[in-house]
Amino acid sequence: MYYRGHRYDAHSGMTLIELMIVVAIIGILSAIAYPNYTQYVQRGNRAEARSVLLENAQILERNYTTANRYDAVNSDGTGGAPTILIQSPKMGNAIYDITVAAAAVNGVAGQAFTLRATPVVGGPMAADACEVITLTNTGLRGAVGATSAAVVDQCWGR
Repeated sequence: MYYRGHRYDAHSGMTLIELMIVVAIIGILSAIAYPNYTQYVQRGNRAEARSVLLENAQILERNYTTANRYDAVNSDGTGGAPTILIQSPKMGNAIYDITVAAAAVNGVAGQAFTLRATPVVGGPMAADACEVITLTNTGLRGAVGATSAAVVDQCWGR
């Protein structure tokens, strides 16, 4: 067919069916990729929280060697006691709040501790299966709300 000196083919451009097939393929790929991406981000956030917990445990252990107690630390940098980290990640917006609870052993105060990484309310980890990641002075790793050892392994694993 010719129109004023130009030739037009019967097939120029894409049909609606071809376009819908492309949209369906993109939808399938994104349905697979997005959950994998969010799991990857959650594993990264948990790894950062575990790193901060282990760093705090080192701070507490170093303090125990000099003060013979775990509770002689602070979280605001004042005084002569070592300062623990209070959030994960260390810089930027908090994803986890870090707390330490010292406990008495055989009636002697400050002889044990439990570090807790609690997801920030409304944050990206608020609905995480691990809920609160814990670490004690004995090296016991846990996850508050975890219903099985497999979930604890997931929280402290990769």
